[in-house]
Formats: sequence, structure tokens, C-alpha cells
Amino acid sequence: MKIVGLTGGIGSGKSTVLNLFKSHGVKTFSADLSAKKLVNSDKLLINLIKDSFGNNIYKNNILDSKKLSSIVFDNPDKLKILNSIIHPAVASDFKYFLEINNDHYIIKEAAIIFETKSENNYNKIILVRAPLETRIKRVMNRDKVSKTEVMKRIDNQLDESSIIDKCDYIIDNYNEEDLNERVLSIHQELSV
Repeated sequence: MKIVGLTGGIGSGKSTVLNLFKSHGVKTFSADLSAKKLVNSDKLLINLIKDSFGNNIYKNNILDSKKLSSIVFDNPDKLKILNSIIHPAVASDFKYFLEINNDHYIIKEAAIIFETKSENNYNKIILVRAPLETRIKRVMNRDKVSKTEVMKRIDNQLDESSIIDKCDYIIDNYNEEDLNERVLSIHQELSV
């Protein structure tokens, strides 16, 4: 089974692309969705987050992700702590996903493949790109945050130009019709 990484900057449209692959019957795993599920359900993870960021980081047993984001995106050391807590839990969840899925290929969406130096864990890597202003607007609308907050997140990710030559496929997310065609083309290639 081939493991295909799907990456791209925040707001580039990774989830949209992932859902298009899913519509073709491809088994998909989202590191982001896994993390969001685990931080509210895994007792060990919850305790580690509370120990590192305080009990009040949870409201009614739900992680206050806005509050946590404001802490970690202003402080690289705090971000490193959070990543050291969440990444092993997501890796374990992905390992289980692989155990129960056996297809020709699967896609794992992970925003920070190159930042975590995990690119060698994939047979192929797909990069999703979109214009910076489009990405900023998408994240502002989706997360109800300011442009400054979005830029802090973008600044914590690698610049596309430094990873583009390490990716096997590039998907430019400018319009839906081209996006559908590009996903179908890549799907057909990976299915061989």
C-alpha cells in the first residue's frame, strides 16, 4: 500500500482536496481532524495539555482551541511543547488507521510534513497551493480570526518555495473545475 502525503499552507484547501479524493473512494486520514478528536477524547492527552497549559485551557471539557492558538503561535517554545504532546498521539491514531485499511493507496493530510521532517514516511507527496490573499481570507472566515492571527500561523509554516521541488504533485487551488480535474488525474496515476 502506498502512503501519499497531502500538504500545503494553512487555507490552501487541503481539506477540499482530501474530500475530492475521498469522493473517488480513496481512504483518507486527516492529521488535523485526528488531533481535534483526540484532544477532547484521549484522557492522557487531555491531562498532558492541562499540565502544560493550565486547567482553564478546557471549557466544559472541550479544548479552547482559540485560546491555545493565541498562546502557541506567539511562543515557539510553547508550540514545540504542544507538538511534542499531540504528534505522538496522532501518529498512533494513524498507525491504527493503517492497520484497518488496506487499499492500493491512502492519503494522509498533514500540514507540516516537511516541518516535522517526516517526508520520508511517504511514497508520494502532493502539495496544495493557493494565492496568499485567498488563504488569508479563507482562514479569517473559517476561524473568525484577524489577519494578524492568520499571518502568525502562516509564519510558523515553511515557505512553499522551499518544499516545492520535494513534492511529486502540485495542485493549484484556484477554481473548482480545475481542482476536480487535477485530483482525478492524480488519482488515476496513483491507482495504477
